Amino acid sequence: MRPKEAATLIIVRRDAVKPRILMGKRAAGHKFMPNKFVFPGGRMDAADSRVKAHKGLRAPVERRLLDRMRGTPSPNKARGLAMAAIRETFEETGLVIGKKVSEPFQTRNPEWQAYYNEHVAPDLSAVDFIARAITPPYRNRRFDTRFFMIDADQIQGDLHDTDRASGELLELHWLEINEAFDLDLPNITRMILGEMQERLELPKPAQAKRPVPFVHFRGANPVRDIL
Repeated sequence: MRPKEAATLIIVRRDAVKPRILMGKRAAGHKFMPNKFVFPGGRMDAADSRVKAHKGLRAPVERRLLDRMRGTPSPNKARGLAMAAIRETFEETGLVIGKKVSEPFQTRNPEWQAYYNEHVAPDLSAVDFIARAITPPYRNRRFDTRFFMIDADQIQGDLHDTDRASGELLELHWLEINEAFDLDLPNITRMILGEMQERLELPKPAQAKRPVPFVHFRGANPVRDIL
């Protein structure tokens, strides 16, 4: 089964002694990872590569996204993956992430128009690409997921206002990383938390230069490469 393109957004709060991240529990009815705690995210849609952003990706982030991209590497697709992470986070949590704009951008895509109507546009220059993982071949659903990180100061409005969340993620909580390790997590999420823990201990300039782990499979055997 060919993996579908997907993106996840890890939102980091730095307003306490220890950083906190937003996680939620997947509903029991999900066919993929039910009842597991995960970061917001989901499949990339065609519109994600077409709609407008306030600012584009930084060059080093785009370069790493293009590295070993399946199919024909495309800056537009790299941008679309980051846009998907922001859109999915808006849908699943109700949190609006981006920069304020005076006039809402316009699109025929209803999901994106709902976001733009908040007078906000994505600032992809604030996004870091921190990991990539492809679901094992023996799973009934497979995704080629890029994990992005962004600071919570990019959220417009109340960080706890999740009233408009879609219900795909339940029990949304801001958690310290050590607290998150105690939850029922997918294996890849546990690995990403370890990567996050190491990354957040570095100064910000060093965080941006840190290599990006890429977990994929040769047959049934996991392989960890670096992008």
